[in-house]
Amino acid sequence: MIVPDPKTVRTLLTRFASLKIDQAERARPATARELEDVTYTLCVLMGTSDVREAIAAADALLAAAVRPPAGRAPGKTPAPRTAAADTAPASAAEAEKDEDGLFLTV
Repeated sequence: MIVPDPKTVRTLLTRFASLKIDQAERARPATARELEDVTYTLCVLMGTSDVREAIAAADALLAAAVRPPAGRAPGKTPAPRTAAADTAPASAAEAEKDEDGLFLTV
């Protein structure tokens, strides 16, 4: 299954909410069309045909995207591992060690 990009989902949810507010404050045909387009896109992206289900699925996706993987403490993001990161740099001035003790070239 293809998982939507959380940033795209967040952007769509924000746009949906803004358009709903705009439409409630002052109904305009252009706003209604844009709201319909955003609603359709959100439903397609989340694989639903109902906007309430799409919003619930989007919320669940975003909640899962911020949870740390099992075994990791919140707020601790591991540095990406590369072949260069596993070897010591030429001089100590060029390096820092990350939380796992791997060298990071600066």
